[in-house]
Amino acid sequence: MGTFAKACKCSQPTRCPHPYFIRYRDAGGKQREETGFRTQDAAKERLVELYARKSNTPASKAELIRHYGQMRFEDFVGDYMGRQRRLSYGTAYEYEHLARNHLIPELGSRRVETFSPMVVESFLTTMDRLGTPDPTQFKVYVLLKTLLLDAHRKGAINEHPLQGVDAPRYEAERAVVPTKEQIIGIKSAADHDRFSMFVDMMAGCGLRNGEALALNVNNIVADDVYRVTEQVHYRTRKLEKLKHRKPGEFREVPLPRSIREAIERFVEKHGTTADGYVLQGARAKHMNHSSINAIWYRKLPGKDVDIPEGMTIYGYRHFFAANCLAHNIPITDVAEWMGHKSIEVTFRIYRHLMPASIGRAARLLDQGLHDLAA
Repeated sequence: MGTFAKACKCSQPTRCPHPYFIRYRDAGGKQREETGFRTQDAAKERLVELYARKSNTPASKAELIRHYGQMRFEDFVGDYMGRQRRLSYGTAYEYEHLARNHLIPELGSRRVETFSPMVVESFLTTMDRLGTPDPTQFKVYVLLKTLLLDAHRKGAINEHPLQGVDAPRYEAERAVVPTKEQIIGIKSAADHDRFSMFVDMMAGCGLRNGEALALNVNNIVADDVYRVTEQVHYRTRKLEKLKHRKPGEFREVPLPRSIREAIERFVEKHGTTADGYVLQGARAKHMNHSSINAIWYRKLPGKDVDIPEGMTIYGYRHFFAANCLAHNIPITDVAEWMGHKSIEVTFRIYRHLMPASIGRAARLLDQGLHDLAA
């Protein structure tokens, strides 16, 4: 069942104040040790509890615990990724990239059962020492946490592997939002009809890059509604399901009249594919991210154009959010239209763009309280 003893060398160990420790083998066959028991009875009770838990563990589960516990972390990462059937291509690619470049070089040969908070803290310190950027550290930690908690749930790691760990902190920089005049100037400098249409869908409807590239006239389901059903993936350059959505799911967004008319003018000039896709590539069915990047990173820098410092291509989508919030559209609607996983994401990114709601509320409430407080 196990043993108990004291580590001290006192002449009368049963009477000295030093604590007892216990040794036992868990369901996976690994020897464990716990300490801090003030009396023999406390140590014995803990051993009985552990023995009962071990006795009630089916042989198949014990074998599973042993299997995963003795697995090298690199192999566990591969096993975990093989079990994730619902990960999008982009998420799976990012996980594999983070594991290959950060986790496996430092932790790949370690047995899963040997992970502890101290091991995790040491790894985080190593990332600091290597100068790993804060956003990357945060992403790596989130992935490591996901993997270790999966192993912990399977029993491969006995104690919680992240207990007391000081996780990396990362606050995303405020979104850089261009003005309407700046967007008009950028479109003019790019002098590229497809790029302009791409920008209009991001700034006017809040679409992500890949969603804008998948613009389809058949998704205009009403004069003022566009249905977002798919995206052009940045690596495969093929159509894929939406982010945070299952295959076949969609979301609907406002379609301002000016954007609908811009689509109509573009289609009249350039046409569409047989199945209604608007932004065709030079040598492929769909315009892809590389074409957009070529304009943004190579063509525009050589032009005399006002681009806000720190702005990225995603700035057009930020403009959509800012435009909505400036016109007092509820942030819950904005979150839904932008396809965020939760409203917390929208609030975190765009909180600073919201009108001063507390001050406005105070003024409105004052209208009803003036006589009361007189």
